[in-house]
Amino acid sequence: MQDGKPAGLSRDELFAGKKVVLFAVPGAFTPTCSMAHLPGFVVKADEIQAKGVDSIICLSVNDAFVMDAWGKEKNAEALIMAADGNGDFTQAIGLEMDASGFGMGVRSQRYAMVIDDGVVSALHIEAPGKLEVSSAEAVLSNL
Repeated sequence: MQDGKPAGLSRDELFAGKKVVLFAVPGAFTPTCSMAHLPGFVVKADEIQAKGVDSIICLSVNDAFVMDAWGKEKNAEALIMAADGNGDFTQAIGLEMDASGFGMGVRSQRYAMVIDDGVVSALHIEAPGKLEVSSAEAVLSNL
């Protein structure tokens, strides 16, 4: 969001010449995402950035308004709260999941990746219902 309106960012703006940690969650305001996954990155942001990371991106298949509100509620001003509203990015990288059984439609799997100058150098995909390999602590230990 910029000036209260959704604004797009290009792949180059996000990744070119940077080391980025991108983590994805199935849904903003959902229990594990809100109580553990996002808060871990909020708390560990300084430590992660001290390891040479230029930016930390939280991605979810939600709209920009929801991601903005969630980021504000969780004090995530040090992170980029990225909305993949239609799931285009998520589907392009093959990490979508069908959450229609929970009334959520197609969403992102839970994962974390490290991107060095636009190239994925590490990818950690969670098993369903888990938060182990993509947590802020796990990412920090692997940097």
